[in-house]
Amino acid sequence: MTYKTLLLENRNRITIIKMNTPHNLNAISQQSVEDLFDVLQVIKNDDNCRVVILTGEGKGFIGGADIKHMAGLDAIEGGQFCFAVSKCTLEMEKMGKVFIAAINGFALGAGLEVALGCDIRIFSKHAKIGFPETGLGVIPGAGGAQRLQRLVGIGKASEIIFTGDIISADNALRLGIANQVTEPESLMDTAMSMAEKILTKSPVGTRLAKEALQKGRDTDLEKALEYDKNLFGLCFSTEDKKEGMAAFIEKRKPVFK
Repeated sequence: MTYKTLLLENRNRITIIKMNTPHNLNAISQQSVEDLFDVLQVIKNDDNCRVVILTGEGKGFIGGADIKHMAGLDAIEGGQFCFAVSKCTLEMEKMGKVFIAAINGFALGAGLEVALGCDIRIFSKHAKIGFPETGLGVIPGAGGAQRLQRLVGIGKASEIIFTGDIISADNALRLGIANQVTEPESLMDTAMSMAEKILTKSPVGTRLAKEALQKGRDTDLEKALEYDKNLFGLCFSTEDKKEGMAAFIEKRKPVFK
């Protein structure tokens, strides 16, 4: 299947989504958010896919939302457009796949919101991120304010959002927004290497670990520990647990299906 605003590639059990409107830094439009949501539905139902790498063509990861499109929206339409982006990031978080953002350039506004919806973020050293929304008379409405403060704390998130400052890759790494920073020419190799490493681990263990992380983030510690206990117990009913522990005892590499 082909899409107007993105490219899709499958390598082994890794799916690469590349936003592909470089003339506007891959800005989020009505078409691109619909394409992204549609492709996420395909990936969700693809048992052969375990890891997704999201990146952009050209100088932008996703340079933000299409301002020309947003300028003509009224309050209801603006809310609907924002919710369409939110639906994509929620799908990414809830899905039992690992999402890696390979941030090759600008990830501003809605672009940063999409990146924050990924599990892991790898930056080119030339990448730049930020929330310029307050300078446009709006806010990061697709989850940016909520996810950013969970990563860096409400004080630093407030500074980033209120000032609209652009943040370098090195500062993103220092703040804990970036997991790694690489040379531009090594970005996709680094993302692929991490994806391939994840593929060597238990599919069940990886999926349930993501579920524990996502659920635990939004609840109190006592409830989160109860959730961890239940998921841990569930692992003991799986073939992955049998294979992983047998391989450890037998001093061999596990072979997960």
